[in-house]
Amino acid sequence: MVKVLFQDQLIEREHAKVDIEDRGYQFGDGVYEVIRIYNGKMFTSDGHLDRLYESAKKISITIPYQKEKIKDLLHQLIAENELKHGIVYMQITRGTSPRNHVFPDASIEPVLTASTKEYPRPTELMEQGIKVITLEDIRWLRCDIKSLNLLGNVLAKQKAVDVGCFEAIQHRNGTVTEGSSSNVSIVKDGLVFTHPANHLILNGISRQVMLTTCEKSSIPLKEESFSLEQLMNADEVFISGTTVEITPVVEIDGIRIGEGKMGPITSRLQTLFRAEIESECGNL
Repeated sequence: MVKVLFQDQLIEREHAKVDIEDRGYQFGDGVYEVIRIYNGKMFTSDGHLDRLYESAKKISITIPYQKEKIKDLLHQLIAENELKHGIVYMQITRGTSPRNHVFPDASIEPVLTASTKEYPRPTELMEQGIKVITLEDIRWLRCDIKSLNLLGNVLAKQKAVDVGCFEAIQHRNGTVTEGSSSNVSIVKDGLVFTHPANHLILNGISRQVMLTTCEKSSIPLKEESFSLEQLMNADEVFISGTTVEITPVVEIDGIRIGEGKMGPITSRLQTLFRAEIESECGNL
């Protein structure tokens, strides 16, 4: 039987129930994380869990479990479901109480849930690259919080899929922010540019791994915003994310980027990213 995590207990998925007045369901009042699993091991779990606690704190949710307790429960969940390659999705809501915009009182306990899913590495996309579109970023102004409120992201992703693309790269008045479910970076004259980690983007864990690998390998990088014009004229463009690792962008709004294939810096970053995975989770 497939197990899920509900609070601090592993239960059979078919027995898992969430109350209709859970504030995550009614308001999107909660935060979440997605952690990649390779060889049955969590990759960068500390970074993801730290961000979970940071996001919860920013919206005044106190998680009722210590980080090591949650990590142990996730290890148990992965083992119980015999997951080798995939993801673990977890979220915490403000809890269950009669519907009211005002926070419930402190007696209401937040609700923690988690589940697993098989998810192979998208090696074909990572090798051949993806097509994307650009869209105005219509989301709220606290994108640094990994909130359950994802309607803006969902609408952007769907618009991309509707025209045969993988991702939507968003911008605010011509300044590129991030993808609907990924961070975006460009390469120009050997220099990597990525939007600074402020309230306009989510500070992706894979983005952070990319920054670290650039520093370790002396790849020039600037955390500096860039424009749509710079995006379209870049030598290379790539996205980063938990499920996509480092994936090249070969076409934007029907226009070829660079030579229309993965560039040398992106290729090197892919190799370095894989090395980080293997140092933590074993050979792929």
